[in-house]
Amino acid sequence: MAKREKQGGLVYSTEFGRTCPECREPIDNCRCGEPEAPQGDGIVRVSRESKGRGGKVVTLVSGIPLVGAELKTLAKELKKKCGVGGALKDGVIEIQGEQRDLLVSELTRRGFTVKKVGG
Repeated sequence: MAKREKQGGLVYSTEFGRTCPECREPIDNCRCGEPEAPQGDGIVRVSRESKGRGGKVVTLVSGIPLVGAELKTLAKELKKKCGVGGALKDGVIEIQGEQRDLLVSELTRRGFTVKKVGG
């Protein structure tokens, strides 16, 4: 009985069809599984790091208020602009090499508030 109460909620409606048991919205309108934009101070931070990378430098871009496909697309465009490889890990874009100046100017051009962090 406890399991049924835990799951509870409307799962089908003749008016809307299948509904989400969490928010009780129609499946097409459900936003439960979507990640939310990170809550920060609105400043994109660009830094460099070489620890744990065998002396190789990477440029890190963090604090971008985008999620999902938008963030992945931005990462791809930034890597292409710099002409290098990189990765997207836990909402932080990693670009190979020392690319801070180029990334700061590109992100500023795109309308982000950008700050250089570190030496």
